[in-house]
Amino acid sequence: MTVVLPAARSSAEARLYVELQPCDCGEARFEPQVEVVALADGDLATRYHGTCPSCGVEREFVIRLPADPAPATGSSYGGFSYGGPEPSQLIDPGQWLAVADQYADLVPADLAALDPAQRRRATVALSRAVAALDEVRKFIPADASEVPAHAFTSDAGRRLQRREPGRFRRDRLTALRDTYTTLLHGDDTNNDRLDT
Repeated sequence: MTVVLPAARSSAEARLYVELQPCDCGEARFEPQVEVVALADGDLATRYHGTCPSCGVEREFVIRLPADPAPATGSSYGGFSYGGPEPSQLIDPGQWLAVADQYADLVPADLAALDPAQRRRATVALSRAVAALDEVRKFIPADASEVPAHAFTSDAGRRLQRREPGRFRRDRLTALRDTYTTLLHGDDTNNDRLDT
């Protein structure tokens, strides 16, 4: 029986969700075929399906399309965005923070030594890291200072929250985002700006 997952706010979010779900055999690689399908209730969904390259099991993810898709927009600094202002229904805040970490880890410490192609790759990675941090912050209620415990719905997300609960505080997330955006944009007089 096909399980229909909640709506993704963008194709980038849906694809990331699929990438975050390893096969039962542990294999993370998965190059699915993608198609839009009609659901029994008349709504539309995106179906990701294919074979695990390690064990050969058939894999499938059916992710509901939003009833009113939001227009594709960048984040507040004009970069990449995974979705609208509401928190994700597919990916929890711990998973989003792990994604931010993975993208940030792709950026070398010495930005001045990068050639133009490396600079572009670093810009893409930092833009994705900032967008993932923005997704974590969407789980913090307006009157709260941190992501509430009930927002963590995945095993991976709960493990990260238990190990490093302070990383989910609004002030720490904002400081980290500010660091990444400074690397992306620098100040107007910085000749070594990452995005030039």
